[in-house]
Amino acid sequence: MTTKQLNEQIQQKKSFLCIGLDVDLTKIPQHLLNTEDPIFEFNKAIIDATHDLCVSYKPNTAFYEAYGLKGWLSLEKTIKYINENYPEIFTIADAKRGDIGNTSTMYAKAFLEDLNFDSVTVAPYMGKDSVEPFLAFENKHTILLALTSNQGAFDFQTKEVEGKPMYQTVLETSKSWKNSENLMYVVGATKAEYFTEIRKIVPDSFLLVPGVGAQGGSLAEVCKYGMSANVGLLINSSRGIIYASNNENFAEAARAEALKLQSEMALHLQNN
Repeated sequence: MTTKQLNEQIQQKKSFLCIGLDVDLTKIPQHLLNTEDPIFEFNKAIIDATHDLCVSYKPNTAFYEAYGLKGWLSLEKTIKYINENYPEIFTIADAKRGDIGNTSTMYAKAFLEDLNFDSVTVAPYMGKDSVEPFLAFENKHTILLALTSNQGAFDFQTKEVEGKPMYQTVLETSKSWKNSENLMYVVGATKAEYFTEIRKIVPDSFLLVPGVGAQGGSLAEVCKYGMSANVGLLINSSRGIIYASNNENFAEAARAEALKLQSEMALHLQNN
């Protein structure tokens, strides 16, 4: 999917919502555990109920890898279901890979070619040769971890290196990499005060923003400081939407929570 196509979806749906499909079998409605593939049945119901309110889905691969082969097959079925039924949706493999050379090439092939995700999250710590193999895939996107929403982000990401915070060095350096126009960046909503500086470095890039909702990030603050002329935001909510209910009406409850965020986003788009 191209950035232009993603922008078109944002305008059509009046939404820049990304829904995280982080499936924990201890949290999903118990009646689904009797089905052949509980993870997929849960995802399918959430997707069918919310696809018109969001522009992106983001499965965190750890929640699938934890269940071994069955979990991986559930992930494969989920992404295939989205691509076949809702091809306008931008898909993110939240895998946070980060290795060099052939290893990165194989990670990229697994997610961007075999599973056919539109994008994958990547850790930048090992530098250019760990990221460029992902960037080599046409019309695919690499989402670089820049400034994350967790408390441990202050251990390294905000520490000064040669007079500037490390996350700023990551942003600036990444712009020089081959096919860097295919880069997006993870910036946590709980770090809203940093968005102004980030936009000075990457004024037009898409930012994937976790931390709104259960982690306490403010959508209004993120939009105020992080929205670009072309929006440039994908706001992720996972637990606040998919676990809105653990009863048989879980999909309807998820839709209601997604609608709240979409409605708020529509107002911000109107004022942008």
